Amino acid sequence: MKRIEEITNYIKTQFNKSIDMAIILGSGLSSIVNDINIIKEISYKDIPYFIESEVVGHDSKMIFAEVMDKNILIFKGRFHYYEGYDISDVVLPIRVIANLKIKNLILTNACGGISDFLNPGDLMIIKDHIGLFCPSPLRGKNYDQFGTRFPDMTNVYNNDLIDTTKQIAKKLNIEVKEGTYAYFHGPMYETPAEINSYKFLGADAIGMSTVPEAIVAHHAGINILGISLITNKAAGLGGKLSHQEVLETAKLSENKFKELLLNVITKHFYNNYNKK
Repeated sequence: MKRIEEITNYIKTQFNKSIDMAIILGSGLSSIVNDINIIKEISYKDIPYFIESEVVGHDSKMIFAEVMDKNILIFKGRFHYYEGYDISDVVLPIRVIANLKIKNLILTNACGGISDFLNPGDLMIIKDHIGLFCPSPLRGKNYDQFGTRFPDMTNVYNNDLIDTTKQIAKKLNIEVKEGTYAYFHGPMYETPAEINSYKFLGADAIGMSTVPEAIVAHHAGINILGISLITNKAAGLGGKLSHQEVLETAKLSENKFKELLLNVITKHFYNNYNKK
C-alpha cells in the first residue's frame, strides 16, 4: 500500500484536481490523445515505482486531459505480465486509479479474433472474460479499503456503459460486436490447439492484457467498459501472427475506434451532468 500512496501523492502534486474517468490505451490505439485537450503529460520514468513498457506501440506516458470540463487520466501504454513484471506491478495503475477515487474506467486492447463473426478491423465490446490462466492479481493480502476478500465477478463490465456504447455506435453507423475476451499470458502467441480449447470454453477473442486490470478495478467498485480492436485471426484461423500486423491493423482502424471512444466519453459526461 505504501507505493500506491506514494504514487497517488506524486500525482496530486502534478495535477491536484478530481479526476472523473481513466482510460488505458492498448497497442496502436494512442491517437485519441490527438483530439482532446491535453493539460499535462508525465513520462512513466518520472513516476515513483512506475516502469516503462518495452512493447512497441506503448508510449509509457500518463496524460491529464479535459473533455466537457471533466478531467480524464489516460495511460498511454500499459504493463504486461509477459514483460517479466510481477502481477502486482501489472495492476499497479489500477490500484492508483482506485486510490484516486476514480469511478469510471475504459480498458482498450488490440487482440485476436476466435469466433467466426469477428474479423480484423472489428470493434468488440467486452461483455465478459475468461481468465483461467491469469495469475490472480488479488492473491495475497486483501486491500480492505478497496474491496472484499472474495469479490463477486458476475458483472465485471458495466451494463450501462455497454448500452451507452452500443447506442452511440448505432448513431455513428459504426458496427460493434459483443463477445467474451480471454486472457493468455504470452509473449508467444497461442497454438492452434490452445485456440480450439479457448473456443470450446466460450471465448470470442484473445489477448495478453485487460483481464488482470479488470479484476482489480471491479474489486475496487470501479465501473468498467472494455473495448477490443480485433487485429488478426487467432492461431490456426488465418495466416502467420506478428506484432507488426497488430500495429498495422490498429492503424487502419484507429479513426473509427477514436470516434467511438470520444463520443462515449462525451455522452457519459453529458448524461451525468443532466442527472445533477
